[in-house]
Amino acid sequence: MKLEFRPVSVATGSEDQEGILAFANDQLVAVLVRLSDLHDKMAGSWFLEAAFGIRDAHRIFPDLESAQKWLSKASNGPVSKNRVKSST
Repeated sequence: MKLEFRPVSVATGSEDQEGILAFANDQLVAVLVRLSDLHDKMAGSWFLEAAFGIRDAHRIFPDLESAQKWLSKASNGPVSKNRVKSST
């Protein structure tokens, strides 16, 4: 399975607007949002804002690599490491 991350701005209604769309085999499977400084110790972590075809949603990941590993398992199978790097 091929997992691809694409940077996007997300209208969350808060300062948490830096986002990533995660695609598995060209299908949208998740929207991740980077937590802002409003979240103190969690700032810079990635929140699973929405998941599609994945039952266990609303997780927090310390970095995109952790999110990629979890999405690989949750999306049923290994993924390639071809992805767009975030702007951070």
